[in-house]
Amino acid sequence: MDRIRIVGGNELKGVIPISGAKNAALPLMIASLLTSDTLTLENVPHLADVEQLIRILGNHGVDISVNGRREKQGEGYSRTIHFTCRTIVDTTAPYELVSKMRASFWVIGPLLAREGRARVSLPGGCAIGTRPVDLFIEGLQALGATMEIDGGYINATAPKGGLIGARYTFPKVSVGATHVMLMAAALARGTTVIGNAAREPEVVDLAECLNAMGARIQGAGTSTITIEGVSALSGARHRVLPDRIETGTYAMAVAMTGGDVTLEGTRADLLETALEAIRRAGAEITSTSTGIRVVRSGGLIKPVDVVTDPFPGFPTDLQAQFMALMTRSSGVSHITETIFENRFMHVQELARLGAKISLSGQTAKIEGVQRLRGAPVMATDLRASVSLVIAGLAAEGETMVNRVYHLDRGFERLEEKLTRCGATVERVSD
Repeated sequence: MDRIRIVGGNELKGVIPISGAKNAALPLMIASLLTSDTLTLENVPHLADVEQLIRILGNHGVDISVNGRREKQGEGYSRTIHFTCRTIVDTTAPYELVSKMRASFWVIGPLLAREGRARVSLPGGCAIGTRPVDLFIEGLQALGATMEIDGGYINATAPKGGLIGARYTFPKVSVGATHVMLMAAALARGTTVIGNAAREPEVVDLAECLNAMGARIQGAGTSTITIEGVSALSGARHRVLPDRIETGTYAMAVAMTGGDVTLEGTRADLLETALEAIRRAGAEITSTSTGIRVVRSGGLIKPVDVVTDPFPGFPTDLQAQFMALMTRSSGVSHITETIFENRFMHVQELARLGAKISLSGQTAKIEGVQRLRGAPVMATDLRASVSLVIAGLAAEGETMVNRVYHLDRGFERLEEKLTRCGATVERVSD
């Protein structure tokens, strides 16, 4: 199994190209099930989760063509992928596929909208919490679907003539459930109004793609989204937006180590709250014609308190990385996690590097230390794994991050991008 070896102490200087957003690419790929025409997606990152979803979509009958020529962008790679689903050959999403990636559950929306039926395995829990599917079920029921749970599967059936537009307000903000409702309502009869909808940029990206395919969606990016159903969707060409989580992660790495790095191909408006927290910690962040420039040239890392929240709040997917940054601050900081109930598993691994962190419920108290020391550490999930990389970049000596497959799910060619900016990072194969 691969591991990541880091020797800390180097400033980061140079350019890091930001890849397409995994959290945008996955629902966009699933949207290909809504049309018999070809959906072409540009700027698709090469990640384990993307490759797994390609296999899942193939099971439903999607023909997938990846351009033979990769478009090189610095040390990262973007790809253009064509998805064509002339006929859905299987409306069942089996446990052995859904269990490997939670987002694959989202196929329930397009399958139900296009075929009138779907049999999808319950995804179960994951390392960062239970993440139930109640909101998905209730939202689709509001559109007239009959939902029955049997043997670990949801058997969903649309009414005769298809799903029916309706008003539905989520009791809790859910990005995944908002994605599913957008896709299902796009082909429903009549108008659907979604209240308390997720406002994340990835939701906006999906809505823009669906509109390019012929959907009629207004209000994406606000808490109320209106969808006028259409009888069919066509193909389209759409570019996946930049990955705001990757952007924030590398910005925190620069703030941690010091240096001067331009994050190329990204936008500040995708993560203003997180960038403001990094500024308060002592980094200078400015927008450029090609992306975002992050500089920290000396001075102490300042303690900053943050609370995770749905967009436009501080992203839960950057919580672990920011905690790593705060381990080297000049005082005491607090991080409160409001999205997931079990997202502090990286605390014990950061402690192995010398961090001083204590937990009280959903709040972590971080007492900054003068130095971290390298050690073997174990990644527990995707974002936790990259927090250990950030800590390792500033630690004295060698840090070895095990279970690197977590990183491969969400960070394209991480070690190459960091090495290009002067870090000592390498992949080690056993």
